[in-house]
Amino acid sequence: MKQTKLWINGKWESTKETTELKAPYTGEVLANVAKATAADVERAIEGAHQTFQSFKKTTAYERAEILYKVVTIMRERKQELAKILADEAAKPISAGIAELDRTIATYQFAAEAAKQSTGETIPMDAAPGVKDRIGYTKRVPLGVVSAITPFNFPFNLVAHKLGPAFAVGNTVVLKPASQTPLSSLVMAEIFKEAGLPDGALQIVTGSGGELSETLVTHPLVKKVTFTGSGAVGLKIKEKVGLRKITLELGSNAALIVEPSTPLEKIMKRGVGGAFGFAGQVCISLQRIYVHSSIYEKFTKLFVEETKKLVVGDPHDEKTDVSAMIHPDEVGRIKNWIEEAKQHGATVAAGAEFTERTCSPTVMTNVKPDMKIVCEETFAPIVSIVPYETLDEAIDLVNGSELALNAGIYTNVLTDAMKAAEEIEAGAVIINDIPTFRTDNMPYGGVKMSGYGKEGIKYAVEEMTDLKFITMKLNYE
Repeated sequence: MKQTKLWINGKWESTKETTELKAPYTGEVLANVAKATAADVERAIEGAHQTFQSFKKTTAYERAEILYKVVTIMRERKQELAKILADEAAKPISAGIAELDRTIATYQFAAEAAKQSTGETIPMDAAPGVKDRIGYTKRVPLGVVSAITPFNFPFNLVAHKLGPAFAVGNTVVLKPASQTPLSSLVMAEIFKEAGLPDGALQIVTGSGGELSETLVTHPLVKKVTFTGSGAVGLKIKEKVGLRKITLELGSNAALIVEPSTPLEKIMKRGVGGAFGFAGQVCISLQRIYVHSSIYEKFTKLFVEETKKLVVGDPHDEKTDVSAMIHPDEVGRIKNWIEEAKQHGATVAAGAEFTERTCSPTVMTNVKPDMKIVCEETFAPIVSIVPYETLDEAIDLVNGSELALNAGIYTNVLTDAMKAAEEIEAGAVIINDIPTFRTDNMPYGGVKMSGYGKEGIKYAVEEMTDLKFITMKLNYE
């Protein structure tokens, strides 16, 4: 039985206690995972702070080279890393390869960003009475970053925290999700091989509830970056004080489908956006608002395409949808569907369960206050709702307190721009599903979906301070 260790100051450290890590699809025990204590986290933070004193002095070129080497190593080990995703997250192999391709691109963006941090000159003599003085700004690293990551993209969402942090000279203490520690621990090996100084990356595994207090409140931590649930994010926000913080808290992504849409051309894309990785994606397509004139045809085509999906072993290349992350999550979403049915909702497809899987599920006749509509399902379930006017559809989209990404399909330019202006979301995706994301675009929600932005360029700004410098050119 494999037993993992903590990664502290460039060395593997055992712990007194461990927890069993089980494969979501089979229930097989994969490893006994080291369980860190608050004292372990304190040592990791102190080590990261000490390393920061030298790491912040490295050149942009040196930091970029480390990140480029990470890219090279990950390319060479891609199949091995995809198997880790299939084992610990039940992510189908094809989806795992796609995540790793994005992760590689993310570290490439970070390497390029390391060389592009710039400031600006300030015209000091534009102010009255000021002359013979120059002024300029520069971006400077913060110090120790606490990064807390979820299970659903355990390579790529980690990259969105490590990449920009290292690009600018910060150090990181990483607490990966309890279900997906193996993908983070292998990154310790990869960064070590790539030349990252010992102590720049610390990895502590264990219970978020037991470790987050230290990760968030330790005086040497200068920034907290968290991706996870809204309830936990709010608690972190209350404790973080004057430290910088980025929160990505999920959503119930909505799509509007206007009558001008060529339905046959978008079906496969829409179904993929709804059910990829069993819907366990922050911007998984959850609510589809379809104009009443095309509602019946859209629903028929969507159900037909959904029924083509294969539910099975994540290691099988034919599998489209595999297990949810934990049997408790299957039980939760089963209850949500039953509750919706009791209040009039109809199952158009799916809603078939095993202990560990939920088949791709399409719901109709839903109401806005049903959990499957107004909350984040984080499961392979989508609701299709008819509307009469675009104004009504936009109101339905905006009726949620969650607002990360939203989308609209339309061939009418004025309608597209109306939606872009009036939809309340961190991003509006026109003529594509809201599940669309590239790793260089700004990414982050409004309302209860988050605070701050990811996307490498934007994360760099969040992970640095803007320093102003001025010099008087004479002593008079």
